[in-house]
Amino acid sequence: MTEDNGGWIVFQRRFDGSTDFYRNWTAYTNGFGDIDAEFYLGNQIIFEITKDENVELRVDLVDKTGESGYAKYSYFSISGPEDFYRLYVNGYSGNAGDSLMYHSGQRFTTFDEDNDLLASNNCAEMYHGAWWYQSCHHSNLNGEYGNDDYGSGPNWYHWRGHYYALNSTRMMIRVRRY
Repeated sequence: MTEDNGGWIVFQRRFDGSTDFYRNWTAYTNGFGDIDAEFYLGNQIIFEITKDENVELRVDLVDKTGESGYAKYSYFSISGPEDFYRLYVNGYSGNAGDSLMYHSGQRFTTFDEDNDLLASNNCAEMYHGAWWYQSCHHSNLNGEYGNDDYGSGPNWYHWRGHYYALNSTRMMIRVRRY
């Protein structure tokens, strides 16, 4: 991708709801979807890319009116499968607000692999997604497309709130340039 001087590897893209993101642990480990349409690259591949490099993250968001926002993090990585693909992120900049730092240090959760901090429920089941949920989220980009119910659709709390399902999302990484 050419945004922000290029070099980006897209690992998550949503824009029309054609791909169901309410998937199990194995699907999120291995990846799913169509690289030319909506997809998730897979946590194992993301781990392999980020484990030995200084990697940054850019999150591009578009709302229902076509307005765009972004969040960029100067540091991004996830741990391996033995640690449930735990998220590490820091160094926010952008115009969409920081809705990911809340999740830093959290393990990935799906409906069949509950690793969130909410003792009474599974956040992935409650919000129809899969994410690095804490108790539960400030962002949920893998939530149910088009669902404006509280927290259930793809949302970025500090930009459009929990009651707003974003029209498109894209998450991408690249080796940080100094």
